[in-house]
Amino acid sequence: MKKTYFSFKKLLLLGFGFFGISLVWPLYNSYVPIFLKDFELSSTLIGFVMTIDNIFAIVMLPLIGVLSDQTRTKLGRRMPYILLGAPLAAITFSLIPITRAWHLLWLMMLNIIFMNFFMALFRSPVIALMPDITPSEYRSQANGVINFMGGVGALLAFFAGKPLYDKNPGLPFYVGAIIMLVAQLLVVLFIREDEKYRVKTGEKVKFENVYKKTIDELKENLKDVFTSREKSLLMMLLSILLWFIGYNALETFFTSYAKFQMGIKESTGALVLGFFSLTFMLFAIPAGFIGSKIGRKKTMTIGLSIVIAILIGTILSTRIITDIGLLTKVFFALFAIGGFGWAMVNVNSLPTIVDMTVEEKVGGYTGLYYFFSMAANIIAPPLAGFFIDKIGYNTLIILTLLFFVLAVLTLQFVKRGDVKVH
Repeated sequence: MKKTYFSFKKLLLLGFGFFGISLVWPLYNSYVPIFLKDFELSSTLIGFVMTIDNIFAIVMLPLIGVLSDQTRTKLGRRMPYILLGAPLAAITFSLIPITRAWHLLWLMMLNIIFMNFFMALFRSPVIALMPDITPSEYRSQANGVINFMGGVGALLAFFAGKPLYDKNPGLPFYVGAIIMLVAQLLVVLFIREDEKYRVKTGEKVKFENVYKKTIDELKENLKDVFTSREKSLLMMLLSILLWFIGYNALETFFTSYAKFQMGIKESTGALVLGFFSLTFMLFAIPAGFIGSKIGRKKTMTIGLSIVIAILIGTILSTRIITDIGLLTKVFFALFAIGGFGWAMVNVNSLPTIVDMTVEEKVGGYTGLYYFFSMAANIIAPPLAGFFIDKIGYNTLIILTLLFFVLAVLTLQFVKRGDVKVH
């Protein structure tokens, strides 16, 4: 099957993979830091705990992306990783509140690490399926559809997570695990990979050959990043690193900021982030079409500018408004506007990366995208936690703003990766 058209139905089905992944992370980031406070840990240490799992991901995501490029099975090159990783990730995710109840920090930490290890097994392959089945000129629109489904998952996490959490803190994890598993199974059942990625009858692929090719391609991809004379790939990945440092710092500590700085319930803080996800979801598909119309770089620059504007508004409102109820409503409004800008950034970033390479290396470049975004996960929480411990929770929004401003600057040096029309 040749990739010659834009199949909305197929992408909507594929979107369930991203839906399941995007459902898990908001629950994880919103409530695990609160769980860790039970152990009387400092914010800096909680930040480090929240990044230990990502150390696995930063190593694994590029490797798994390239490994899936080289894999050939009867199901295809991406599906085996989904079938292995998703069930194990669901089980370990559902065990997080149970290990908290046992009040054994080492056991909870071990479970968190395994959960993220299993998530890393299938994340790159799921996302790499989008460019696999979509031609270049439609990838911004396709990523819009995928991110729309991801937005639905995040929205469900924030809005359904609040009443579930208020009833029983473990319920969001149990329900989330089941939904995530079902979503990944839908991808396996309804998305059929191209025949050229399936092993022909009697054909055997030796693992050692696949592994050698994987390591060689990973080295080549990293060489593309750091030694290429033309620096667009490096600057794009650096931009991704910077804006995800800002975003992940905010996402990790915003519920704590809401509870300990503003004096509102953590579930209400999570709901504020839910409004951000709501507008992100609503604007994901239009953001893809805007990127294909006016250019991805220009669209991402506008999106970053919107996020910067609402962060400035957030800082000013905390200094002007003294009524907590009114301030909470202002936060709801500002974060809702921010979701529009974040959609313009996020939807167009992955297509920019994968359009800097050839079809055979899409999985590897998808892995690079996640390498840099996961590096942000490692840097952001302890960095934000350090400033919170030393100065206070009011540093959170300022730190986020700084990294989004830096991302705008580095993005302007990107010269490649825009829409290709065949």
